[in-house]
Amino acid sequence: MTQEQNTLSFEKVLAALQRGDLSLEGEFVHGHNYTFLIQVQNQEESIRAVYKPQKGEQPLWDFPDDTLAHREASAYLVSQALGWNFVPPTVFREDGPYGPGSVQFFIDHDPNYHYFNLRDEDFQRLPPVVLFDLLINNADRKGSHMLFGPEKELWLIDHGLCFNVDEKLRTVIWDFAGQPIPQDLRDDLVTFKDALGSPSEWVSAVEEHLASNEISALQARAERLIKMDYFPYPPQDRRAYPFPPL
Repeated sequence: MTQEQNTLSFEKVLAALQRGDLSLEGEFVHGHNYTFLIQVQNQEESIRAVYKPQKGEQPLWDFPDDTLAHREASAYLVSQALGWNFVPPTVFREDGPYGPGSVQFFIDHDPNYHYFNLRDEDFQRLPPVVLFDLLINNADRKGSHMLFGPEKELWLIDHGLCFNVDEKLRTVIWDFAGQPIPQDLRDDLVTFKDALGSPSEWVSAVEEHLASNEISALQARAERLIKMDYFPYPPQDRRAYPFPPL
């Protein structure tokens, strides 16, 4: 929980993102797609958020057009269903300042503290991140996409390039390759797989953001990971690292 979230309940943060008035504050200049810092006002609550409009998404040959914001929202839903809760609250809004896009709670953090200079106690918190990226088929886990908030809480951001039906995993975190996958994490995957296979409000929410073949591929990856004893090694037949790494 960040200091801003400490003054608001999780439910109020999510409600603000879903229903609050959005106003632009500035633009993040780094990155291929347009990304904005916005203020969200919902009754007496005011929070900052990151807004990624579909209009600002650069076309990609291997991802359908106008889908990256939906993938951002899907990553949040998957994180919540797993019980790992390390994707900041994220919603898809039709009425953003530049049209439809994702709106994600802004995390205060030190940008100079990242994967490549983590202290050992923070580095040892990463196995669930590795498994999460394997599950959602993350094609872009850079070293700066793991944030540590004011109270040392771990957050994961930038999930627009996920949920492809083809194997696309590109990540900087291959350090755990060959190590056993903790049983408690595999148990969480079993619960997740069962939830994905049963009709529910949560499944309906996922279906609003992902195509049916992408959901089937997500289910298949969950089933495969449950049967794995060890974290995999990088593939040798394709690029397994993002560029740039940070």
